[in-house]
Amino acid sequence: MSTRQATLNDVAREAGVSQQTVSRVLNSPDLVSSRTREKVLHAMNVLHYVPNRSAQLLAGKTMPALGLITSSLTYHAPSQIAAAIKSHAEGQQLQVSVAMPKGAEYEALQAVLNEFRAQNIRGVIANLPLESTLAEQLARENDDLACLFLDVPPETDVSCVRFDHQDGSGACVKHLWELGHRQFGLLAGPAESISARLRLGCWRETLHRFGVSNAITAWGDWSASSGWAKTFELIHANPRISAIIVANDQMALGVLSALAQLKRSGANAVSVTGYDDTADSLFFQPALTTVAQDFDLLGKRAVEIVTSLMAQSSSPQKILKLLPTRLVIRESTYPFPQNETPTDIVAQLKLLINQL
Repeated sequence: MSTRQATLNDVAREAGVSQQTVSRVLNSPDLVSSRTREKVLHAMNVLHYVPNRSAQLLAGKTMPALGLITSSLTYHAPSQIAAAIKSHAEGQQLQVSVAMPKGAEYEALQAVLNEFRAQNIRGVIANLPLESTLAEQLARENDDLACLFLDVPPETDVSCVRFDHQDGSGACVKHLWELGHRQFGLLAGPAESISARLRLGCWRETLHRFGVSNAITAWGDWSASSGWAKTFELIHANPRISAIIVANDQMALGVLSALAQLKRSGANAVSVTGYDDTADSLFFQPALTTVAQDFDLLGKRAVEIVTSLMAQSSSPQKILKLLPTRLVIRESTYPFPQNETPTDIVAQLKLLINQL
């Protein structure tokens, strides 16, 4: 793919309009019909056109910059990763331009990359879940940009830095098994999340090694409210569940809240584990056993790798970096009560639902 920068004339030819029309779209779009404007914008996307006015504006004395494409910052992990990237980038005299596209479709992401080009940005970190085909297409069709991905499947042929979920997730299951638990509920994150699927896969693989094949799975949306709702769904599906493994700490907070309500209705205690080791998880009631990820380290490595890719003159080699995870044991996991007679949780659950 040629990296020659497209010109105004190239865009005009691609769109089948005059250079004057392209100029109007850039400077006075309200004077151009919507149909013509869409043709010109499509041509700009196809050609990766960089408007000269933006390049000139940013090419002078401004600091060089990195682009960060991220999912919603309302959740803990993306916000912590963004903060870490910004901190370590600024330590290298780099600004960070942040984009949060509404969706992870090709057109939306390509538009963001084109906008980064317009800001004279040549290094991009993508922290949102992308399937292999899409990530590889974006990297291939934007080879003038150094693209680093943080949330793609392991087999994806792109530069990537991510957490190795195997150690933390496997240790979580092993810890609960050694406490005597045999009936498990698994609360995964959204099915479209690569990290959620990897964590769930690690849990199931480890449980399978222990001979457990009947764990009940529910899918949440990362929020505490979904953790609360999915707890009743899991226990209704299997009243004998004694341990619930959760894909992030925010959902685990909702799980603990739901279990506290069930306990007041006479249900037995259920062990809970989270994922992320947020600062607040130490102060949950009870304090949460969880898998720790070092988001500051992830941000540091991401900045180091993308700047390294930017420094390579042509055909940069793809880089894969895996970061460790570890289990932090606190008070939310208990030994299974071997001698207790199981309470009829289904009846208690129905009673509680009727009271809500």
